[in-house]
Amino acid sequence: MNSSASASSFPVDRNWSLVAAGAVLGCVGIGVLFALAVLLQPMSSDTGWSRAGLSSAMTLAFVSGGFAGFGWGMLSDRYGPRVCVLAGSVLLGLACVLASRADSLLEFQLSYGLLLGVAVASFFAPVIAATASSFERRRNLAISLVSAGVGVAPMTMSPLVAWLVTQHDWRSTLLIVGVLAWALTLPAVWFVRAAPAPAASAEDIATRGSQSLTARQALRSKPFIVLALAYFACCAAHSGPIFHTVSYAVGCGLSVTAAVTIYSMEGAAGLGGRLLFGVLADRLGAKPVLVAGLLVQALAAAAYLGASQLTGFYAVAIVFGLAYGGTMPLYASLAREAFSPRILGTVLGAASLLSSMGMALGPLLGGWLYDRFGSYTWLYIGSMSVGLAAAAIALLFPSARKPLVGGGRQPVLQT
Repeated sequence: MNSSASASSFPVDRNWSLVAAGAVLGCVGIGVLFALAVLLQPMSSDTGWSRAGLSSAMTLAFVSGGFAGFGWGMLSDRYGPRVCVLAGSVLLGLACVLASRADSLLEFQLSYGLLLGVAVASFFAPVIAATASSFERRRNLAISLVSAGVGVAPMTMSPLVAWLVTQHDWRSTLLIVGVLAWALTLPAVWFVRAAPAPAASAEDIATRGSQSLTARQALRSKPFIVLALAYFACCAAHSGPIFHTVSYAVGCGLSVTAAVTIYSMEGAAGLGGRLLFGVLADRLGAKPVLVAGLLVQALAAAAYLGASQLTGFYAVAIVFGLAYGGTMPLYASLAREAFSPRILGTVLGAASLLSSMGMALGPLLGGWLYDRFGSYTWLYIGSMSVGLAAAAIALLFPSARKPLVGGGRQPVLQT
């Protein structure tokens, strides 16, 4: 059945309980996923498993999550977002429990990597699609608030895991985290309901041809191709600097402890950027705000080459974090402008798959460039170039319809 068929009948722009639930789900999901960074050392010491082997579980989680996100998106279009999120919540806690009992590295990689990645992916495409379908006037702010849950994770779940591992061994810590994940996400599932979209008028049906596309047609359309390519390039542009800036700062003479705070500064700025860009996009439109944000992100990436002291790194990190954090939720809003809520989960799932590939590409190419040239210069120049390309691609996204004098509307998706 269609996701709107099981939705409660409440007015559009009043589904704020969904926004709160989505923020909680994103915070817990990402927090559990990145708990591995905190547990890496004690796990390696206790088991003798290599850090490379343990870290590969994170890579596996991103890859499996990218593909699973596409599947969850299609399932949410067919059965509704609540079913997907419920399944993901159950799998999330189960993955932690199984990982806590793993007797081999392969068992851990399959449970914490493969299964956990699939579980966490259920919290994004279905929930973001439901949010985008539930809001009209304040859609960008609503999506940004859901996305803000991801930014809160390093400030909540990570410190909690760090404290737990001082009180218990890593196995008990993972078991507690799994039970806590169930306790926080399962109640939130109740609030994951997409508000039904307003009935389309005859004029809307006539002018919004893309709204009647099937999922297969949508994935071949110009709006999706442009959206997905911009999303991919955006993530490829910022993932390299996010991953390698700590190492670059250490190479500039900063201590590891000081360098890590640059990453924290980026994350905090990204949280603010999500809210700021959401408000601006509701006033100015998602497309111009996205293009501006991509340009700022590209220039800020190159600006890291001019930083050598901690204050300089902080200044760039704030701008860079604001830009990449603020742009990320806007792709969902653009997708909602172009496509019907009936297929929005599939569209966002497919776009998220490509964005995941972009996120994986940046760190890999950055490491290769450093090994090849002995410095990170080409990483930041390359990130700027890819970021500028993302902005140019985003300019090609068809413009949304605008009201005309006399009550009519321009046809949607006119470039």
